[in-house]
Amino acid sequence: MSLKYLSEDTDRHGNVRIYVRRPGHKKIRLKETPGTRAFLDEYYAAINNKQSAVPSKVPKRDAIDRGSLRWLCVQYFGSAPYRELGERTRYVRKSLLDRICAKDGDKPYAMMEPRHVRARRDQNADRPEAANAMVKALRQLFNFAIEYDHATSNPAKDVPYLKSHSEGFHSWSMDELTKFEDRHPIGSKARLALALLLYTGQRRSDIVRLGPQHVKDGWLSFTQAKNRARKPVTLSIPVLPELQAIIDQTSTGNLAYLTTAFGKPFTSNGFGNWFRKRCDEAGLPNCSAHGLRKAGAALAAENGATERQLMAIFGWSTMKEASRYTKAARQKVLAGSGMKHLSREQR
Repeated sequence: MSLKYLSEDTDRHGNVRIYVRRPGHKKIRLKETPGTRAFLDEYYAAINNKQSAVPSKVPKRDAIDRGSLRWLCVQYFGSAPYRELGERTRYVRKSLLDRICAKDGDKPYAMMEPRHVRARRDQNADRPEAANAMVKALRQLFNFAIEYDHATSNPAKDVPYLKSHSEGFHSWSMDELTKFEDRHPIGSKARLALALLLYTGQRRSDIVRLGPQHVKDGWLSFTQAKNRARKPVTLSIPVLPELQAIIDQTSTGNLAYLTTAFGKPFTSNGFGNWFRKRCDEAGLPNCSAHGLRKAGAALAAENGATERQLMAIFGWSTMKEASRYTKAARQKVLAGSGMKHLSREQR
């Protein structure tokens, strides 16, 4: 049977679209499969202008298409592996994946290949740390996808990181420490923050949680915030006399030594921003909270701390990080004792 007034075209994706196109009438697209009873019913309703017989609106699609990269990210953000990450890690990873989805979120994640990841990495070649963070975020996303049977391969797994020549956060010098101390004397909150960072060697995410309840018999005991849910690291370190003296002369909170102007504990990000301003006040625009952790590690190594001792202080699980500082310290000591051999006055 031949049906009148039917026309068809093909969209850019290769899909065939069928319409009823009658002279003097608005064309009506038919959604049902040709040859079926439902298609005929839809056709005759269109011919007879019974538009009420045809749904006036296409059923609303899900806001996120299943199978899209954005859909996969949403699944990941609700998963146990993601929730087990530290607060800061979750924030950074979600920000990275959200930026990727802003451009490619509607594309099917199953079609992502290593070449696509390499292309995105190379777009940030002038910022290798950012490029590598993006690759790492995609690796973890697809690790999750494989574990939860959403994918069978990881397109980012074999995409190498770019080499970075950055040394990361600036490590404070002794002159910079003195400059900060001159601007923020003992008794100020800023000086207490400096002392906690320098004399414990901990990250800002731990500093904001430390309080009197963590001290017993002169020892500070706590579990580091980083990887606390997955691979917790519990430390016990002595409270140095320099730190205790500053704590005793400073007004502190009851459960956290450092509190905001409203008497509440800082968040990690909030403390970082606040401390950044205290550095600016001291004329130290290149200094940061994390840089004090590096300065402490360098100071301990130069004073003779071993790699194992550094690991115990800073909570590192491998010697890789500790060896960077001990190697630099040994070089300095050896150079100091060996430079005499360059002197022409040596006989």
